[in-house]
Amino acid sequence: MSEKIKVGVLGATGMVGQRYIKLLENHPWFEVSYVAASPRSAGKLYKDAVSSRWLIGADIPEGVANLTVQDANDAKLAMGKCSFVFSALEMGKDEIKALEEAYAAEGIPVVSNASANRWTPDVPMLVPEINYSHLDIIKKQQAHHGWSKGFIAVKPNCSLQTYMMPLHALIMAGYPVKRMIVTTEQAVSGAGYPGVPSYDMIDN
Repeated sequence: MSEKIKVGVLGATGMVGQRYIKLLENHPWFEVSYVAASPRSAGKLYKDAVSSRWLIGADIPEGVANLTVQDANDAKLAMGKCSFVFSALEMGKDEIKALEEAYAAEGIPVVSNASANRWTPDVPMLVPEINYSHLDIIKKQQAHHGWSKGFIAVKPNCSLQTYMMPLHALIMAGYPVKRMIVTTEQAVSGAGYPGVPSYDMIDN
């Protein structure tokens, strides 16, 4: 790919947002060109907004460090800055749902890590290697809302996506699974940081 696709991250200063920033560093397809967060972070350079709460354990990517954080509550600010946004918003579900719809209404596709739209009937919940055909519902979603370019797609729960691919492979190979036991080792909570701050004391 000769020119990378410019993308934005909503909720970029939070735990999940920081993870997006790090995962997208040197990505072969995407370049982070827009970061947005709460009004208290808006107007600051990204490196300054997260200086006291960078939690990833590696340096802040150079390409993002000097981006100015925008107010995530104003979807219009992202227009012309990126082709789509990853949503890592940390707020109430109704607020997230409304805000993600606001971005889609401005013609900005939203790929969401949040749970707010996971059960919205016309929003596809994707594990692309398994159900990419569910993207077809986006046309109905756009028609329903009157959106021309924007849309919302979501990823599933972090536990679910870890075992769905091998499970799907077994089923497709003719080995139906009648019973399974799943043990997950994941986040202590979905509340972001400091959701359960007492866990910082373990092994300290």
